[in-house]
Amino acid sequence: MASFVAKVVTRCEEALETKNLNLSECELIQVPDAVYHLMRHTELKTCDLSSNVITKISPKFAVKFSLITDLNLSHNQMARLPDELADLHSLEMLDISHNSFITLPAVVFKMPKLRELKANNNAIIDIDRDEIIASDSLEVVDLRHNPLTPMCHDLLKHAVVSFRIELSERVKEDWEDLTE
Repeated sequence: MASFVAKVVTRCEEALETKNLNLSECELIQVPDAVYHLMRHTELKTCDLSSNVITKISPKFAVKFSLITDLNLSHNQMARLPDELADLHSLEMLDISHNSFITLPAVVFKMPKLRELKANNNAIIDIDRDEIIASDSLEVVDLRHNPLTPMCHDLLKHAVVSFRIELSERVKEDWEDLTE
């Protein structure tokens, strides 16, 4: 445990210089308050929290790291994002892949500069199409390797949007081949 604390402190010290906070693979269950304290006078550009065991992000994350442009939350155990992340007005890239999301978090459509959303390898079944179409900044949304419903998959495949939606080929379920 102490080695992970030292690792977090060392990486926070590096971020004071680089403005890029890399806390990947630190066995974090959340962003520790000490990180917010250590980084309080630093305007971070990027934050990498990938490959931890994080289940949720605190609403204060957006307040403390309001200027980040790139946030990597991949390979965690998250199923929700706080609405406060809409306050990340500079965020351009968000990676929530390899988590436990069953729906795309509505907050991603409220991020004014978000260009790229990686949401592949989750448990996303359905998407509110009205929300996904309502984004002016998005360029690409990666939804590959999600168990989308057949109807949702078809809707997204034929959606008229101003950005690219990446989908896996849909494999028909056994029950769909029943022609009686």
